[in-house]
Amino acid sequence: MVRVVTAANLLKAGAGGGGRLLVLSSSSAPSPSPSPSPWIPSRLRLLAFQNRDFHIASLKLGAFFFSCSSTGTSARPRPRPRGITFCTANDDDAAASASASASAAAAVAASASSSSSSSIKDAADMLDIRVGRILRAWRHEEADSLYVEEVDVGESEPRIICSGLVKYIPLHQLQDIKVVVLANLKPRNMRGVKSFGMLLAASDASHEKVELLLPPQDSVPGERIWFGSQLQQQDQPPPPPPAAPNQIQKKKIWELVQPHLKTDDSCIATLGEYTMQTSAGVVLCTSLKNANIS
Repeated sequence: MVRVVTAANLLKAGAGGGGRLLVLSSSSAPSPSPSPSPWIPSRLRLLAFQNRDFHIASLKLGAFFFSCSSTGTSARPRPRPRGITFCTANDDDAAASASASASAAAAVAASASSSSSSSIKDAADMLDIRVGRILRAWRHEEADSLYVEEVDVGESEPRIICSGLVKYIPLHQLQDIKVVVLANLKPRNMRGVKSFGMLLAASDASHEKVELLLPPQDSVPGERIWFGSQLQQQDQPPPPPPAAPNQIQKKKIWELVQPHLKTDDSCIATLGEYTMQTSAGVVLCTSLKNANIS
């Protein structure tokens, strides 16, 4: 009779009567054969016969291979493919082997998480986020929910940007203030007015309260904003040149980065472990903590 055995049960198993017999098979394989497989399938299912003990063997990458033999007669070894090495271990070493495999799995997971974080950071460095200053703002004539702003972003001419902030911010609070501008988006036609960028803002979970991100007062319009460590602000290399608007759209860079932008407990704008910074200090909002940024 065949039963499924978990890793925990394998570790608890002692020397049982009779010979040792254990079979490895893939989940897509047909009914398992009593003879041992010389390789580890890509998806494992551990099967053991009742009244049998097992010998645990370890395999690279933390997977387990189990040798087996029929009662009183050792199974004849088969040639193993190159690159697969394993060695048998006695029952006393089983727990240590399992612990090492668990540690290896945890290390792989941590490495994958770190790699993902690095990938998001690399994508964020492709964005052209700048300090801007609103020179004037007015209501959009064709859209009740939109403002139109004339914004200095350090270029020869100010940019026209449309923002859906009418419901959240009074018009007088948008006059002559410094803001954070995402500047390398493709221009969009917003009800007859072409918008050349986006103002970044924080919002609560219900999106009922919205606050603009604010760069330091001493920051200069046109200065590029980057993501870095507050503790190593002076030693950080400058970010790479931003990507072209077509590349931002084609690779969906903003869609990749935006879900990871938040404010922290101090209302500072962050990307994971990195803070949004200028040469004059960090970017923040007025009062929204742990809020989404878009």
